[in-house]
Amino acid sequence: MSNETLPDVDPPVRPADLERARAWLAEHGLADARPTPLLATRLAVRRRTRLAAAVLLAAFIIAVALAYTGGMADGSGYRRWLLLVLTALVVGLVVAQSSLDWWVRRVDRRAGATLPRRAAHPVRLGWRTVLGWPRAAFAAATFAGATTLAIGALTLHNSNARYAAVILLIGLGGLAVGIVVQLRHVLTHPVVADDEVSLTADVIMRVEDARVGAVPTAVWSVWSLPVVSVFNTAFGWWNAAWMVFIVLSVIAQALIEARTTRSAMVARQVMSAP
Repeated sequence: MSNETLPDVDPPVRPADLERARAWLAEHGLADARPTPLLATRLAVRRRTRLAAAVLLAAFIIAVALAYTGGMADGSGYRRWLLLVLTALVVGLVVAQSSLDWWVRRVDRRAGATLPRRAAHPVRLGWRTVLGWPRAAFAAATFAGATTLAIGALTLHNSNARYAAVILLIGLGGLAVGIVVQLRHVLTHPVVADDEVSLTADVIMRVEDARVGAVPTAVWSVWSLPVVSVFNTAFGWWNAAWMVFIVLSVIAQALIEARTTRSAMVARQVMSAP
């Protein structure tokens, strides 16, 4: 088996990126593989896009908080406009996430164009493979539970709580669409590999992209939204219900993280499939 997973490409990558690629290979059981410039480039663009995505989510949480405080300060006269602005920001968040995915896709496409030959995965990589049932169920249950609680806040005889609940629902919708966009990108972006080792690395990257995109980043954002909106305006039972929801979710996530197959093992299972 060749240790050269990917061919060299121009422009040359930084030595620090190559060293990170070497550490990444060793971490995932591929210590014998050489950290090539092309692999280092693919890993580097993923690090940068994940940092940018984290900044986008932080900015979104701040925008939700500002929409809430603005509506509380100015009264109901400005709430409709604030909700429209927040909706526009949600659209902007999805577009920005799509742009980040396009950036990764562009780097991968350019990388693939340099390969003398292209390899394909032995089996089709669906969401069950890259994300897995436990994480998919956890993400779906998190959004379903948060949406149920938000709808419950709409039934309260408190205009501030209802306004905050609408903000929460808008935020949840934006985060859910963002996850779908990221998962679609993971499942459809081109394979960049020319041998078994590079195919294994490609599977690992897809699994990590899917897991990071769905949980925990987005789920943490779901937990954060009520803190800047409904949590301060709803009645006691709602606050207690949300705290129970978060505690149960943290326990479930910890169990999933402890029991879920590591990305490198998933890749090996895919590569050993008949």
